[in-house]
Amino acid sequence: MNIIFVSIPISLLLLAVAVWAFFWAVRSGQYDDLDSPAYSILEDDDTKPGDHGSGQGQNEERPPE
Repeated sequence: MNIIFVSIPISLLLLAVAVWAFFWAVRSGQYDDLDSPAYSILEDDDTKPGDHGSGQGQNEERPPE
């Protein structure tokens, strides 16, 4: 029965930390843009796999074909 006097305050403390972390994430903008990360995987990559030493970086634009 004495363990309940320890487990209830610990659970309330963990609940308070979880609520604080959620509100901190909302205030810092973690949930502002949920769509862009899903579309970023669809963008084409300018470099070929295994072609790291060609001098052509990912940020350089290719001429239109």
